[in-house]
Amino acid sequence: MSLPIRIGVQLQPQHSPNYGHIRDAVRRCEDMGVDIAFNWDHFFPLYGDPDGAHYECWTMLGAWAEQTSRIEIGALVTCNSYRNPELLADMARTVDNISDGRLILGIGSGWKDKDYDEYGYDFGTVGSRLDDLSAAMPRITSRLAKLNPAPVRDIPILIGGQGEKKTLKMVAQYAHMWHGFTTAETYPAKAAVLDAHCADIGRDPSTIERSAGVEDNSGVLRGEALDALLANAQGLVDLGVSLLTVGVNGPDYDLTAAEALCRWRDERAGG
Repeated sequence: MSLPIRIGVQLQPQHSPNYGHIRDAVRRCEDMGVDIAFNWDHFFPLYGDPDGAHYECWTMLGAWAEQTSRIEIGALVTCNSYRNPELLADMARTVDNISDGRLILGIGSGWKDKDYDEYGYDFGTVGSRLDDLSAAMPRITSRLAKLNPAPVRDIPILIGGQGEKKTLKMVAQYAHMWHGFTTAETYPAKAAVLDAHCADIGRDPSTIERSAGVEDNSGVLRGEALDALLANAQGLVDLGVSLLTVGVNGPDYDLTAAEALCRWRDERAGG
């Protein structure tokens, strides 16, 4: 059974000199019918001025939980290295309760060396960070089951990454959603590896929602640029991706691409 197409927006918490720009962008996302608003878990901008304005991930998610009433919220993705796994589970449960059951717990192993160095975390290696994530996942799920009060719902876990031996194995074991940071060209091979990991443990791979980014580098989204965006989205859907996310940057948070994708989603559904 195919999952409904959903549209996500990653509101990148960078280059906004005051939080009001982000508050307004979340409101606009909810008003236009975006399904999920994501931020990211970094301490400095990823592009543009490396020392530009930036805000912290989970504090922001708590604010979004109060501000919104329909849209799902989460990080794309939380860095496992920055918080004790039990603490992260408690934070997720709390934001889930504040939002009345709208949190998605997105998580990955981490990769940005400046974040680690500036904030005093051990960067380690790609392998050690993945091993840390593997050790954290059962601790997170165990703590979520113990917390009082419990989460409002079984919090969906989204794992981000495409490493074939470790990351995709964890997706098969723990995730409700997988964001592979893939394109239409790279997705099929990675999806086949995930399906094989699912077969190894007897899991139906169709129970994992597939997520990918839809790039909009056009600047002005009309004509051929709009056609290319929607063709990219359709190509991913044809491969089995059902959650399509576009990233937008501060301070203006131009949601033209998100609006076009929401309109395309609704037209496909006959809305």
